[in-house]
Amino acid sequence: AHSLCFNFTIKSWSRPGQPWCEAQVFMNKNLFLQYDSDSNMVKPLGLLGKKVNATSTWEELTQTLGEVGRDLRMLLLDVKPQIKTSGPSTLQVEMLCQREAERCTGASWQFAINGEKCLLFDAMNMTWTVINHEARKIKETWKKDRGLEKYFRKLSMGDCNHWLREFLGHREAMPEPT
Repeated sequence: AHSLCFNFTIKSWSRPGQPWCEAQVFMNKNLFLQYDSDSNMVKPLGLLGKKVNATSTWEELTQTLGEVGRDLRMLLLDVKPQIKTSGPSTLQVEMLCQREAERCTGASWQFAINGEKCLLFDAMNMTWTVINHEARKIKETWKKDRGLEKYFRKLSMGDCNHWLREFLGHREAMPEPT
């Protein structure tokens, strides 16, 4: 099985010149891309990052990372009144997709607020799991938004799965490290 994982960190507030959104992208647990909202650029890392940098998927991925970052920031600002904290809040989101035998075998979103895991969304069967009981209201708010669930499903089962298939082709064309 192969996986593609996007780790987003969204801040409700940041200083000028500091990104409010940062993302790291891992294939099979190996970091190969970084993104930040300040530059709105995806930075390739390692051999795989350099290989996929030259693909048509690169521009699409850069645009999508920016859009998802903005959408997640709006979610954070919407739920901020429900979060018990003084000062700025941080939303950490992990979007994961998995492929095996040429098909998508897993797609999920895990949400943490201020470092505390709170919700899990299984995009394969469209179910929410509350990890932290304080996130029940947030789950109810998001669950009512069927468009949000469909958006999460499209990104993880559609876009993420497509990119994983694309990136696997580049990985397989690479020589193995000696």
